[in-house]
Amino acid sequence: MKMQDADIRAIVAETLAEQQRLQQDSIDAIVLKAVASVLASFGIEDDDRRELRADFQHLRRWRRSVEQAQTYTYKAVITVIATGLMGAVWLGVKVVLSK
Repeated sequence: MKMQDADIRAIVAETLAEQQRLQQDSIDAIVLKAVASVLASFGIEDDDRRELRADFQHLRRWRRSVEQAQTYTYKAVITVIATGLMGAVWLGVKVVLSK
């Protein structure tokens, strides 16, 4: 029995797909091991993932609150400067009109 071209192509495609899956699994394992190694070098173990995530969430909340405080500070400074300028202009107008 002679194999058809379509059969050969299907076998080759299946073989290549399986080889690619195996390579992807190897790459994933290598990357996971490298990331775990880097984190371990910083003193972060696999068991610390929840704590690390909570730390990052806390840092994000802290950063956002600091950014919000900066925004309010800028608005307050601008308001004080504008009020001071308006007060100075008012006093100037008052002095000019009282002469």
